[in-house]
Amino acid sequence: MGDLREYNVSMFEDIKHLDENGIEFWYARELMTILEYTNWRNFEKLINKSITSLENSNIKVSDHFDVDIKIVEAGISKKTIEDYKLTRYACYILVQNGNPRKKAIALGQQYFAIQTRKQEIVESEFEELSEDERRLKLRSDVKGFNKLLAKEAQNVGVQNFGKFQNFGYKGLYNGETAIDIKKRKNLGKNEQILDHMGSTELAANYFRITQTEERLKKGDVNGEEQANNTHFKIGEKVRETMIEISGVAPEELPTPKKGIKQIQKEKNNLQRKVLKQ
Repeated sequence: MGDLREYNVSMFEDIKHLDENGIEFWYARELMTILEYTNWRNFEKLINKSITSLENSNIKVSDHFDVDIKIVEAGISKKTIEDYKLTRYACYILVQNGNPRKKAIALGQQYFAIQTRKQEIVESEFEELSEDERRLKLRSDVKGFNKLLAKEAQNVGVQNFGKFQNFGYKGLYNGETAIDIKKRKNLGKNEQILDHMGSTELAANYFRITQTEERLKKGDVNGEEQANNTHFKIGEKVRETMIEISGVAPEELPTPKKGIKQIQKEKNNLQRKVLKQ
């Protein structure tokens, strides 16, 4: 596959999943392919070796390696295969026990070491992050929970998710739709609103999204109209809270000069320089 520089750390993020609570995990069989293992039995040896290392460290294995039995098509019949749901730490242990001569393993060791350390950052340390780092973290969280919100909205009968989203925006931004916000921020046609918010504005939207998702999960909101109104009211409540606490409405917050994509690109370039060294 060429030298290590041809690999992109995003390939590990591309196979990341989120459960119903927004907790990230990876499937072992998908990670196996990324790490250039072609035989499950060989990869399972690596899994068992990693599990043993956890046991020797008195770490509860089931917290990081969750057996997942799947039913798959096999011609005209079906069969069951074993897989694992892995935490980020489980992935870290796997690549640490892998063969570093494999280029994908070497990159995985770098990637999961960095990401596992980031995951260990406690809330008090969040205040010490730069504004760009806060934005990257919050943008990732918002993206994940937006997927969960879409799922819950669909469950209660929402068919037009764009319209549903606009009701949330209108509640939070005093009647502004996504198009209105984009115009106010002077964004291009293909630019995403959430990529051009500071950490405070992203946090407000994160709260709007997570609280709406929790509300819809209760099961007493039925149909698209009720869901839209619920989203609007929650957005409105978040707006009122912001103004009450800081005296600043969300639409009054400044738009950052750099978009998330530019920040991520600069970060990736820096990581590649580190890998070259």
